[in-house]
Amino acid sequence: MTRPKPFSMIREFHLADWFTLSNAFCGVGSLFSVMTYLQTREVLHILLACSLIPAALVFDVLDGRIARWRAQSSAMGRELDSLADIISFGVAPAIIAYGCGMQGLVDRIILVFFVACGVSRLARYNVTSEKLSEGGDKVKYFEGTPIPTSLLLVVVLAAAAWHDALGEQLWLGVVYVAGFQFHPLVLMFALSGALMVSRIRIPKL
Repeated sequence: MTRPKPFSMIREFHLADWFTLSNAFCGVGSLFSVMTYLQTREVLHILLACSLIPAALVFDVLDGRIARWRAQSSAMGRELDSLADIISFGVAPAIIAYGCGMQGLVDRIILVFFVACGVSRLARYNVTSEKLSEGGDKVKYFEGTPIPTSLLLVVVLAAAAWHDALGEQLWLGVVYVAGFQFHPLVLMFALSGALMVSRIRIPKL
């Protein structure tokens, strides 16, 4: 019996998979930048965290195009893509929001809801992608908004950071619900999460 060679899995990666991993690298880099901001309070780190999300989107778009170009799509590539997306477009935007000041109990519940919706959206897509492709090699439409649309939330947070509207100065201010802190701006994450798990059909370009 031939023993598998050490690190043989890496040799099985296609070119598109490396772009998918680059997407994940951007997402993790964004998380580190937020943590650095929380340590130093230098706004530059929040802006860097935000800037890594559109970079992740570029890699996310390229990996799909390269896979189709080289006709090397695979189940592993699809799973890699989903795992990278949840980091870059689910967890990272939620942590950026936390870093920007959405740190109350209600804020955290909504941010957790947003991430859970993103995970559910990706799981549903993976399970139903064959059905949605209608026998072809490409999905014709999305059910629910794609998770990369969270980039719009990140743009809002980047604008707030650019105008130094962080923490107590966060746009729309702060209110208290049953004594717990709540930033109305976090509701955009609640809306985004709800749209991701909806049955709205969006044509895939």
